[in-house]
Amino acid sequence: MTDSIQKQIGKVVQDNDIVLFMKGTPEFPQCGFSQRVASILAAYEIPFAAVNVLLDDAVREGIKVFSDWPTIPQLYVKGEFVGGCDIISEMQESGELAELLAPLKQNG
Repeated sequence: MTDSIQKQIGKVVQDNDIVLFMKGTPEFPQCGFSQRVASILAAYEIPFAAVNVLLDDAVREGIKVFSDWPTIPQLYVKGEFVGGCDIISEMQESGELAELLAPLKQNG
């Protein structure tokens, strides 16, 4: 994996309060897991950046190296890797995700 891809991914993660690396877009997700996470985020009515990993194989593979996480989607909040679909779903159900995103909603 090239350093430039890792730097590119790092810049996206640092430049956006919330970023979702997903298959497809929030409007047209290309897998059920990506759709689930995008829908959960949309329910909070907080803007988030989305990166369609299907547009670039280097980013698709690079994000897995960047996070040391094997699957997509991947959610980052304030520069920190939060998790994939199962983790985000569990956080949604427990209320943890609402707590994590609450400060961003007040500022947004």
